[in-house]
Amino acid sequence: MQIYKVGGAVRDRLLGRDVSEVDWVVVGATTEEMQALGYRPVGADFPVFLHPKTGEEYALARTERKSGRGYGGFTFYASPDVTLEEDLIRRDLTINAMAEDDHGQVIDPYGGQHDLEARLLRHVSSAFAEDPLRVLRVARFAARYADLGFVVADETLALMRQLAESGELQALTPERSWKEISRALMEPHPEVFVQVLRECGALRELLPELDALFAPPPADTGSALLEVLHQCARHAQPLAVRWACLLHVLGRDCTSSEPQPAQRKNPIEAINVRCKVPRDCQELALLVGEYHCQAHQAEALQPEALLELLQHFDIYRRPERFEQFLAACEMVARGRAAHERIDYPQAAYLRAAADAARAVEARPLIELGYQGAELGQALKRERLQSIERFKAGAAS
Repeated sequence: MQIYKVGGAVRDRLLGRDVSEVDWVVVGATTEEMQALGYRPVGADFPVFLHPKTGEEYALARTERKSGRGYGGFTFYASPDVTLEEDLIRRDLTINAMAEDDHGQVIDPYGGQHDLEARLLRHVSSAFAEDPLRVLRVARFAARYADLGFVVADETLALMRQLAESGELQALTPERSWKEISRALMEPHPEVFVQVLRECGALRELLPELDALFAPPPADTGSALLEVLHQCARHAQPLAVRWACLLHVLGRDCTSSEPQPAQRKNPIEAINVRCKVPRDCQELALLVGEYHCQAHQAEALQPEALLELLQHFDIYRRPERFEQFLAACEMVARGRAAHERIDYPQAAYLRAAADAARAVEARPLIELGYQGAELGQALKRERLQSIERFKAGAAS
């Protein structure tokens, strides 16, 4: 039995980056031998075990063969006779296909160290094209390592394009796609993720609504969207804000004074459902898409419109969602202005308006005898008057 450190832990150590988690591959062992040593089996599709003390993952060396469509369309073969080189060749990129023994010696049969130095994201073998999820993974790595100058190798981009054109991306489950998309949005350069997907044709397959933003005549809309994502990363925004910013341009058109057709199909809602997005991300994306235009024009809103805007966010019970909305609107403003240090006074203005509405308490009205619908109407009336006073003070 031989045990090797593999994958990201080796890659990041060679790059001089912090190693957050370590994966191991075991050559020359059986499931029974691993269990006899106290390792706990956890793998459903192939033998993966947890170390009895550290809890780190140890996988038996294995090979794989394409047997169907999509990410799950593979059969695996794990046996003591599978070599380390056979295990490594099934991996996606050369920089992820290196191993390290217990003496710190790097085993690099496919040129991973060379590609680290050349700053290339290059596939290990032609088997790369058998797994459509790798299109998203490579784009995510490009988003992670953009600051270091990494780019996707031309031949790898060609294989990614081949996968996009084959229809294999449609076989990915929403859960697997969302996992990669959400991780990519949290990388240092999420805009690079979108750029790479667009370049290989995958954006057109996965998120055609966004891909259309890059086609003339509104091609500048797509470029502005990339800058908005860049600002999200620069300001360390959480996932829900980044997702909302990614989709915001599919919402209300801030340049049009025409009312939105009631029967218009909401593309943000369609994407949320299609990708099975978590509820908090869904809700914020819909709210930002619908109301970011009003936020940008906050100081011009009449008291009635301002109160109505605040009511949509349930500012009394969910103040954190309103704060995320303001953060998303600020990122949109920064990105669309192509300035990193612009002021966004609308955020402070809307916070103050929300404070004015929250200052109205229900108890005094209840003590006056209001209840039911009459209490709701009285609360609204008092809150409106509070906002009117706020606006009068802000204008003076």
